[in-house]
Amino acid sequence: MSPQPTVPKVVRAAGPADGAPPSARAALQVVAGRDSPGLHGAGASSPPAFRFEGVHKTFRSKDGSEVVALHDVSFGVARGEFVTVVGPSGCGKSTLLRILAGLERASRGTVELAGRRHAGPSRDIGVVFQAPVLLPWRNVLDNVLVPAQIQGRDARVARERAMHYLQLVGLAGFETKYPGELSGGMQQRVGIARALVNDPLLLLMDEPFGALDAMTRESMNVELLKLRERTGATIMLVTHSIPEAVFLGDRVVVMSPRPGRVTQVIDVDLPATRTLDLINTERFGSHVSRIRTNLNATGGLD
Repeated sequence: MSPQPTVPKVVRAAGPADGAPPSARAALQVVAGRDSPGLHGAGASSPPAFRFEGVHKTFRSKDGSEVVALHDVSFGVARGEFVTVVGPSGCGKSTLLRILAGLERASRGTVELAGRRHAGPSRDIGVVFQAPVLLPWRNVLDNVLVPAQIQGRDARVARERAMHYLQLVGLAGFETKYPGELSGGMQQRVGIARALVNDPLLLLMDEPFGALDAMTRESMNVELLKLRERTGATIMLVTHSIPEAVFLGDRVVVMSPRPGRVTQVIDVDLPATRTLDLINTERFGSHVSRIRTNLNATGGLD
């Protein structure tokens, strides 16, 4: 089993995450990010939103042996692009996302954010985890405000932005509700709004809908595409679901079994505006079949 990621130490006064379990505090610090030159203020001729170049990641097991999680991963993502990463369990998809989020460091290779060497969490990156990691003693609005409060943002501006994103994710009117009063899908919407509250240009999503039932998951996929249209954010989403990867992505990055490497990058030539009816079309099915064939060939579906 891979060791837990090391989170850069954050020294601060008592804040909104105090009292949370250590794992939740670490996650919320990553969600909050830190100030950096990042992506804001870039011009029309600016570099890609991010790029991996020759990225390797090796973990050391308790018995001293090395486990290679990622091998020579290279690809870049343009600004405003929605890229999905699909592959079998244990192929390093989430490790790749954590490296970009600043939770892990690559063993070799480089990671660039807006043309600059990436050195850790940034306020230009919002992260949505597999579990929403909400603080049960804070209501919906206060949960969304956590990153802004950790960064010491102007309270009035942060509140206006939080209300805006709660409306965008369909939670207007739920601001004073508590996590225990929400369904799983609604809790994940809170997590998405929280990731967006600092207005990031890059949104990372690690299997955000994996715990939801099929109908709710499809609905959330549609809502996510609408949100992307409204915000213009660059998105990288990790998933085990081939149909989900095709439905959401402008491109799909296909990874091999461990050690994870990129075996295929597919341009998804589907309409920019997508509805669930698209899933039943021949073109959609051909993309799904192509990825499944690739995974079969690399042993990813054994």
